[in-house]
Formats: sequence, structure tokens, C-alpha cells
Amino acid sequence: MARGMLVICEQRQGEIKRATYEALSEASRLAGKMDGLVSALLIGDKVRDKASALAQYSAKTVFVADDPRLAAYSVEGYAGVAKRVCDDLKPDFVFLPATAIGKDLAPRLAAKLGAGLATDVIAVDVVGSDLVLTRPIFAGKALMNLKIVSGTQVVTFRPKVMALAEADAALTAEVKEVPLDGLLDNLRTTVVKTTQTAAGRPDVAEADVIVSGGRGMKAPEHFKMLEDLADTLGAAVGASRAAVDAGWRDHQDQVGQTGKTVTPNLYVACGISGAIQHLAGMLSSKCIVAINKDPEAPIFQVCDYGLVGDVFEIVPLLTQEYKAVKSGG
Repeated sequence: MARGMLVICEQRQGEIKRATYEALSEASRLAGKMDGLVSALLIGDKVRDKASALAQYSAKTVFVADDPRLAAYSVEGYAGVAKRVCDDLKPDFVFLPATAIGKDLAPRLAAKLGAGLATDVIAVDVVGSDLVLTRPIFAGKALMNLKIVSGTQVVTFRPKVMALAEADAALTAEVKEVPLDGLLDNLRTTVVKTTQTAAGRPDVAEADVIVSGGRGMKAPEHFKMLEDLADTLGAAVGASRAAVDAGWRDHQDQVGQTGKTVTPNLYVACGISGAIQHLAGMLSSKCIVAINKDPEAPIFQVCDYGLVGDVFEIVPLLTQEYKAVKSGG
């Protein structure tokens, strides 16, 4: 019997986020092992034309809830739409990206469905007819393997961990409109306004390269040297909780257990000691470079490359060398 898999997609301003395509890619891989059927749910306003992009990542059916009242995310509205689709489709598995929206929506939906919930999953295996899910626990100090033994499973995947498949433009999907009659008439909360900062660099949650600073940067103006290095590398600029609490950087830049969990190809930690709550947010980076004057700093226990020295001397030299390489010097 085919196993039903529903991926709840995430979009911002009508653009589907990469984490959605990663979730679809993983669902497609699992479907091949479990004789599964992959569907996708797209919620928003004026997003109907994005259904073909989801088909390219193996979604056989795309459910679309398109309504001006869904233009801005609200957990009440989105969870109601998702439950209506799940009640009709009855999927075995519901997958979401473990983004800010996914982390908010998944538990609400699981409660509505009476389903099992596994969050921030970093690996999946198929054992018999079951999924065995791996997720970090204790701030990333240990990994747990778990299996939800009955009923629907709601699972969130950590962004930039699951392999992204190649889009296949030849694939198509059946598009179905989600009936919204009576569903959005009595929402208790509505979003009246959203404010965004100017986007000059990548979001740390999606960046392939991140240059982060901590308490060792000593003052907010010293982050300018990290910005110079980041601009040279095409990177995002991150910060530790200490730097954010000091008011040196905005909270949206914070990496860690109380900030954003990141999985870049390269993470450059500058003046960051390596507190466990920070490591929990960046330990899954593919390559970690640490710069710190304290040779006993915990960050050196987890990094791939460590530079013991003054960050104010090393970072400008790195920027200078990278610029020379890019210019062919």
C-alpha cells in the first residue's frame, strides 16, 4: 500500500524558500523506498502559479490555498488549512522545514491531528515500513533515534541538511484548490503589518557561508571588519548571543539555541568562545574555522581549523588575501 506524504511549503512574498525544495527532495527519496506518493500544500496569496515549481521536485499533487487573508503567515489560519487538507488526504507523513514558521506550525498541526511530532530532524532512514528519525538533543551534545509507532507523523527537517535534488522541468503535477469556505471567517488574530530590514546580505539561516562575531569583537563598530570579510566571501554576518544581548547586532543575526540554527558550508567564528548554546546552532556546519586568542576556548574542540591569535589582526589579513585571490593576484 502506497504511503502518503504531504510537504507543507513555505513561501515569503510569493517566493518558495529553498528549505521547501529540500523537504520535497527528501520526501521523494523516501517515497522511492516506501512506495510513497508525494503531495505538496502551498498556502498564500497569488501563489497559484508556483505550483509548477513544486512539481519539478516530484510532487504529484499540489494543493493550493490562495486567498488574500493568507498573504501573511498566521498559525491559526495556516494550521486550519493544513488540517482540512490532512483530513481529506489522510497522509502517513507530514513534512515541513524547521524554519521559524515550521517550528511554529508543526506542533499546532500535530495537536489538531492527534499526530506524533519529531522536530529538527537531521537524518532519516527506512526500517521496514517505519521511518527512523535522528534529531539532536541536549543542545546538540547527543543524537536521538526515534520512531513514531502509529498514526500520522509530523516531521520538521533542519534546513540545509537534506540533499537538494535537481529540478526536473519535465515533471508535472495535478493542482487542486483547497476549499476555504468558513475556514477563515472568524480568525482571532490577523497580521496588520510586517516590517523588514533592508536585505543587503544573505539570511544566516540560508547562507552557504557565515562570518560570525562574539564578545571578543569588543564593540559594535568592530563588526565592520567582519562585514568586509563577509562581503568578500559573499557571506552572511552572524553573531553570538553575547553580542546580540550587548546590542551590537540585531536578533535576526543571532546563531544559537535561542537564535537561528544554521548549516552553512563554511562557518567562520571570530572572537566566539564556543558556549554550548552557540554550538547548538552551528555545530552541523560542514567546515568550521575558529579565530580566538584563547587557546583553551571550547570552540577549538569542535572546529576544523583553528587560528590562535588576535582577531583584529587576523580578520583584515584574511580579507586582504581573499580579495587578492578573487582579483587574480
